[in-house]
Amino acid sequence: MGAYLLYFALLMLIPLWAQSRVKSAYKKYSKVPNSSGMSGAEVARRILDQNGLYNVSVEEVRGRLTDHYDPRSKVIRLSSENYHGHSVAGAAVAAHEVGHAIQDQQSYAPLRFRHALVPIASLGSNLSYILIFIGFLLGALNLALLGIIFMSAAVLFQLVTLPVEFNASSRAMDQIISVGAIRNDEERETKKVLNAAALTYVAAAFVAVLELLRFVLMFAGLNQED
Repeated sequence: MGAYLLYFALLMLIPLWAQSRVKSAYKKYSKVPNSSGMSGAEVARRILDQNGLYNVSVEEVRGRLTDHYDPRSKVIRLSSENYHGHSVAGAAVAAHEVGHAIQDQQSYAPLRFRHALVPIASLGSNLSYILIFIGFLLGALNLALLGIIFMSAAVLFQLVTLPVEFNASSRAMDQIISVGAIRNDEERETKKVLNAAALTYVAAAFVAVLELLRFVLMFAGLNQED
């Protein structure tokens, strides 16, 4: 019983810890102005133009930390604070999202693979738990196995996301320095923002793998009993 309580505590605490790191780093460095005085929108536009991505637009979106790149519409969407702000955090986030646009332009293999996984990963996220629990409850192991397969696709999506996000951050650091949005003494702060954001993906992947492993072991145990 104690092991199960520890397990579920880890499932809840790890993502919360990662989220708190992101919020703390973002809150701190969103108050630190970057030395170039460029807004997040200007940073994004400067990097896009330097890489010949004139067809990618930069738009403002509501919310906090709602920044993302839309590969279908070819749009970088930055939250209002980052779009208009001139902070180190805003510049880092903007550069990171442009990193995804550059990946898209260059047909970065992990990004293409992740896009291909989206339909089945979405289906797996929605159906896997239902199929697994019904399968275990009714003793229908084939149904439970199907749920585990669906969950495996969702977990694979989480794992593939890791190199995509780390690569986007690596590109962001190179580009943000190249366009002069930050200076040498700001590199450390920029990396802290990007690393904290990466932690959320690592935590999500870790939790997803743990959950999959738990159900695989449960399935194996029930299968041996039969």
